[in-house]
Amino acid sequence: MKFTMKYVPVFVLMSFVVFSCDDYLDINENPNFPTDAPIEGLMTRTTLESARNTRSVAGTVSFFTQHFASPNAAASTDTHQAVSYGGTWSSLYSVLGDLAVMNLKAEELDAPWYAGVSKILTAYNLGLLTSMFGDAPYSEALFAQTLNPPYDSSEDIYRVMLDLLDDAIIDLQQPSSAVVPGSDDYIFNGDRPSWIRTAYALKARYLNHYSKLPAYNPTAVLTAVDNAFENSDQDFQMNFFEGQGTGAENPWYRLAVNNAGLLLGGWLSDQFVDQLNGTTFGIVDPRIEFITDTVSVAAHPLVGQYVGTRNGAGRGADPEANVRAVLAVGSWYANEPADPLQMATYAEMKFIEAEAALAANQPGRAAAAYEEGVRAHMTKLGVDPDDIDAYWDNPEVSTNIDLDKIMKEKFVAMFLLPEKWNDARRFDYGYEGFQIPANHNAALGGQHIRLVRYPDSERQRNAAQIPDRGAPDPDQLLGRIFWDVP
Repeated sequence: MKFTMKYVPVFVLMSFVVFSCDDYLDINENPNFPTDAPIEGLMTRTTLESARNTRSVAGTVSFFTQHFASPNAAASTDTHQAVSYGGTWSSLYSVLGDLAVMNLKAEELDAPWYAGVSKILTAYNLGLLTSMFGDAPYSEALFAQTLNPPYDSSEDIYRVMLDLLDDAIIDLQQPSSAVVPGSDDYIFNGDRPSWIRTAYALKARYLNHYSKLPAYNPTAVLTAVDNAFENSDQDFQMNFFEGQGTGAENPWYRLAVNNAGLLLGGWLSDQFVDQLNGTTFGIVDPRIEFITDTVSVAAHPLVGQYVGTRNGAGRGADPEANVRAVLAVGSWYANEPADPLQMATYAEMKFIEAEAALAANQPGRAAAAYEEGVRAHMTKLGVDPDDIDAYWDNPEVSTNIDLDKIMKEKFVAMFLLPEKWNDARRFDYGYEGFQIPANHNAALGGQHIRLVRYPDSERQRNAAQIPDRGAPDPDQLLGRIFWDVP
């Protein structure tokens, strides 16, 4: 079995798995280095690292969707510069490598329940990878015999993702498994129905990405939704750990704590804050107090108000703390070290259902799903039921349900989920008041970023295989994933 060596180092160090490569490098086995890992260890690592990959991708794309903004003017990610996200790229391939081994080991052990989880997590991490980069090495990038694997098209990768989810559902419905997941599964503790619901939820998400294409099938999306989460208690999320060091904590909590200590990060865009504070739509969204704080500097003219940061403009003359809105310690998303990190939610499913039902000419179903999405997200955050009712009773929220309103509410519900960038591109960044960042990358000619640059490591080692995205900018940030048609 041979592995593409460019992706080996992190994988080997993290998982303590070494592939047989005597033929490849003619190196004798090292008896002092482990050559295998138990399937339980692979499950533990891949569930944990899939959650961490979620944060890594979300932390980047939150600037593109203007949920986050940098406190520093003209920060590179904030202004859509050609940044190399090599760490994210490596982390995704590291987990994909472990999942490939986990799947093979599951087959060897006659453990279809492990195989099902490995396939779901493979589809999920592939979704993160292709969402950021578009075309990417896959079919020959794991157990391959080449140092320079070719790129699979994003469309082909999506076919793989959907096939994996279908196969996973079959695996998880098998009546028995020689080895059974349990506490080694950090996400669902081995609960098969939860994993099956998650497979359907991801299937609904990925099928809905086709919304701009003739191949879009809203009926198939609705069928997947019907088999996904039934309430927010079933969400695809992972609880982190307390008392085991900062690296084991929920990364959004750690981001908020670091910011409070003036390691600045997690500042909120005025695009997001103004949607919540009443500036954009004339209605205050009660969720804002579950996300951030008001200005607390007594001498500031905006004391007691929620103030965001303009993307690309920075904080100006404001101080480093207590004026601009940030992801706040004690907020729902950053309350405790062991809080869950979300990857797919019931609220998301309801907004997907609303969008697909509209496309299927089922306005009644669309309106009901939209309302349930709003209420489900607010309830999960802990908003008072009376405040939920008051918000819903405002005609700006509850009447004339169309795609704009669905995407407006989903924009809030998808805070800190990577999926929001897929929504933004499918919606052509059509949110009310959405602006090009100040100090925007001039090479993009006033257009919003569509894909990130391939990392420096890939451009150095595999440049001949990197595809031409057909974009006019030198770093091809305007290239598009296959479903993002103009």
